[in-house]
Amino acid sequence: MPAQPLDLSQLRVRSLAERRNLARVEEILVDPEAAPAPCPDGLAARIRGCAERLRAARQRGAGVLLIYGAHLLRNGAARIVDRLLAGGWLTHLATNGAGSIHDWEFAWLGASTEHVASNVADGTFGVWDETATYIHLALMAGALDGLGYGRALGRFIHTDGASLPSPESLAEAIRRQPADPLTAARADLLRAMLTHRWPTGRISVEHRWKHASILAAGYRHGVPVTVHPGIGYDIIANHPVFNGAVLGRAADADFRLFAGSVEGLDGGVVLSVGSAIMGPQVFEKSLSCVNNLRRQRGRAIVHDHTIYVVDLHDGGGWDWSAGEPPKTHPAYYLRFCKSYSRMGGAMHYLQCDNLLFIHRLYHELTRG
Repeated sequence: MPAQPLDLSQLRVRSLAERRNLARVEEILVDPEAAPAPCPDGLAARIRGCAERLRAARQRGAGVLLIYGAHLLRNGAARIVDRLLAGGWLTHLATNGAGSIHDWEFAWLGASTEHVASNVADGTFGVWDETATYIHLALMAGALDGLGYGRALGRFIHTDGASLPSPESLAEAIRRQPADPLTAARADLLRAMLTHRWPTGRISVEHRWKHASILAAGYRHGVPVTVHPGIGYDIIANHPVFNGAVLGRAADADFRLFAGSVEGLDGGVVLSVGSAIMGPQVFEKSLSCVNNLRRQRGRAIVHDHTIYVVDLHDGGGWDWSAGEPPKTHPAYYLRFCKSYSRMGGAMHYLQCDNLLFIHRLYHELTRG
């Protein structure tokens, strides 16, 4: 028989109070003013060079984009990123779906990360009620105000909740203006409120550890934070509330916002820290869109930007300063190096722990 879609409404979800967490805020969060971990002189010099380029970019008003994977947050860098935002060093933050999930769980629960192998085996991996429910609620409420994923969830954390209109007012708005740009968002929220019995009015959700949230920090400092998820990539799919249209709508807004920041990248800096897939994929499409529009208007393409790619991998044993390897070399298939090496600006690959990199970068930027 042909495969039939799985009925996610029948999933049995659990409270986060039942989960054994592998990381807690008080154990991982790093004091920005503490001394960074030691590293080889050569690597320290390259991070110093990155700081110099970043400082020059900000002095000329160019953008500095930090694209990061979930491990930067899980390694305790939230307060360091907050200081970088406060100092005006970063103009845009971007992460993947996992980055947003750990961010919310740390902010609300003070803990995150589960044992994947054992939980998948018994069908409990990712089926956590609060995580999926509150992230969906935040995105649906934010959509009514034109917010994408990052700003909607950052606002939800920063303000400790959201306010929902009545089902009656949503239904009336849909009937009155069926072609309105917000109609689909209103319909998704209406369905969720009726199905899951969400109340009208203010829903208070206290985030006692919001100091561990990068999304909340971005919202508080007024710096764009975008989230670029995949449908089915993240644990918020393991829940009856899952709605791919909600995620897609929020990610749509964030892709456009990210591309808007790429528009200001001339002479700027891209920091891709531990983002092996999302970062290079989203950046290359955004850059192409910007260059397409610029060429239509007779403008030069994005130029004089510098890209720093940071990961623990050895880079395939290839000297990326020499350009792209041939297809016969295994390094050719490292997406996080190859894609960025094709993006016009000078690309530097640093084999480095992501926390060590961001911590040392902060100290280089603020010393003296």
